[in-house]
Amino acid sequence: MSSIVRKPGFYSTVQDLGRPGWRKDGISEGGAMDRYALRCANLLVGNNEGEAGLELTLAGAELQATSDLLIAVCGAYMTPLIDGEEMPMWRPVRVAAGASVSFGAAAIGCRAYIAVAGGIAVAPALGSRGTDTRAGIGGVAGRPLRAGDALPCGAEAPWAAAWRGELGARAAQQPQARHSWAAPGWFAPPLAYGGGAEDGIELRAMPGAEYGQFGEAARAALFRERYRVAPASDRMGVRLEGPPLEIEAGSGELLSHGVVPGTVQVPAGGLPIILGADCQTTGGYPKIAHVISVDLPLLAQAKPGDTIRFREVSLQEAQRIGISFEREMQRLAAAVRLRKP
Repeated sequence: MSSIVRKPGFYSTVQDLGRPGWRKDGISEGGAMDRYALRCANLLVGNNEGEAGLELTLAGAELQATSDLLIAVCGAYMTPLIDGEEMPMWRPVRVAAGASVSFGAAAIGCRAYIAVAGGIAVAPALGSRGTDTRAGIGGVAGRPLRAGDALPCGAEAPWAAAWRGELGARAAQQPQARHSWAAPGWFAPPLAYGGGAEDGIELRAMPGAEYGQFGEAARAALFRERYRVAPASDRMGVRLEGPPLEIEAGSGELLSHGVVPGTVQVPAGGLPIILGADCQTTGGYPKIAHVISVDLPLLAQAKPGDTIRFREVSLQEAQRIGISFEREMQRLAAAVRLRKP
């Protein structure tokens, strides 16, 4: 089972949940920017949550199925189409061999994820199939997708094979001859995007290690002001534009120290940078805050021009939110598995 890339889109890569355990060697963990969307997509096609899928950024790719597939699309809305017909998101979809799966520009959000039953079976590097373009490892030759790339799939789970077969039978029975795809009526509700409101994205954050090195005005401004996502943002860091945060004299660049995704650094210009999945392992800028892990999917869906604001939470609250989130994921996994063809 496999597919072929006809058009690569703006920036499309193979991603999984990254390569933990290598940060001490200076290797980024990487992986999907929006892990929630990838985990959901994998669950919906019978995969383990960490199987490799595709991450599409801002404008999507066009793929052609070379065999019957069971896929799921989660995350940003990019007008997903199968042979020109809009396909539903957040549910398993059977795609017939030869069908074209295409995506437009991101109308809502920034990154969409495609999971296929069996996962994208490119060769792993350092324990991960995720693409690290700066290191040139993982994915397809360590780079973004190109037209003509072949994407092999692994062996699908029995649950996925049963759903693919059932949906194929339903499609064949439809009198209007819509044979290229079929989907069940149920879906997984996208619970992780509750912080995305009309007036901007709210990210819950804890004070960082150097929070006390900023003046009272800067600390208050961080949780009061709204920031705009700058065009220079990428998987390494989301750069913000807005009121600069003044660092107290003598508290500028530090000796390099460890940083992780979600760390909010403030360089000399005073404009915050929120580190993303491909962030470096160490940095020398003061850390004024840290976005909680549960809200990193919201950060992943912020595109240039979007508005971001921060809301302070304590470590205990962040831990409580994280535990509750993982319980919701467990409930979702159980609910999906209970769905029988």
